[in-house]
Parts: sequence; C-alpha cells; structure tokens
Amino acid sequence: MSRILTVVAAFLILAVPAALAAPPADKGKPDKPNAANANHPNQSADKNAAKVCKAERGTTTQSIAAFKEKYGTNANKANAFGKCVSGMVKKLEAQADEQEAEAEKNAAKQCKAERGTTTQSIAAFKEKYGTNKNKANAFGKCVSQLAKAKSTS
Repeated sequence: MSRILTVVAAFLILAVPAALAAPPADKGKPDKPNAANANHPNQSADKNAAKVCKAERGTTTQSIAAFKEKYGTNANKANAFGKCVSGMVKKLEAQADEQEAEAEKNAAKQCKAERGTTTQSIAAFKEKYGTNKNKANAFGKCVSQLAKAKSTS
C-alpha cells in the first residue's frame, strides 16, 4: 500500500507542476511567445529544467537526500523535484526574457543608425521598412525584423 502511495505521490509531484505550467491554448494569437509555443526559441525550458534538476539530484542516496533537503518544502521533502523544476523554469524563462530584451535594445540601436539623420537616408529607410500608407511604421518594423533575426540565431 505504501508503494502505491509513493508512486502516486511521485506522479503528482511531476504531473501537477507540468500541468500548471502549461498555458492554455491561445487561439487566434499564434505569434504570442510562451514556453509551450513551438515558435518560441525557449520552447523546451521545462524539459531543460527537468534535465538540470535530474542531474543535480544525482543517483546516490546522499545526493538525493541533499537534493530533497535543498528543495523539499513539505514534511517528507517529497516535493523536491517539482519545486526544483518549477523554480528552474522560472529562472530559464527570465534569462530568455532578458536575452530578448537585449536583442530588441540592440536592434533599436542598429535601426537608429541605419535610419540616419539626413532627409534622403530617412526616406530610404522608410521605403525599405515601412509597410503602411505613409511608411511611418518603418522604425518599428526594422526593430521587429532585427530582434526576430537575433532571437532565432
């Protein structure tokens, strides 16, 4: 009986954080990035987090006990793996967000330099990147293109 409870508890520890971490399907907005979106470069953050936690947990009795002590929060520390994974996913997603923000910042600097300051260079820039009637969206389109290019490479 205790083995069954242990197996069920282990399953819940692994399944519940994964189920809670999975965002609902976002119909109508396929471009919105999140950890479950195939278009997102960090799609496998949860898988990477699980691998990191599994490696940190180790296989020896001592390493498992130390892992449970470090991450476990309930009475028997049985929730250690789930707590590790959820914390690691948050950390990996924060790193990805920082990288995206940095790519966007650098893209804006590049676009500003490319746009230039003369009337001719601004007109050429608007013609190259602008997509609306008066080409006023050129700067945003430039930044978007460069940031996407940097985040996929």
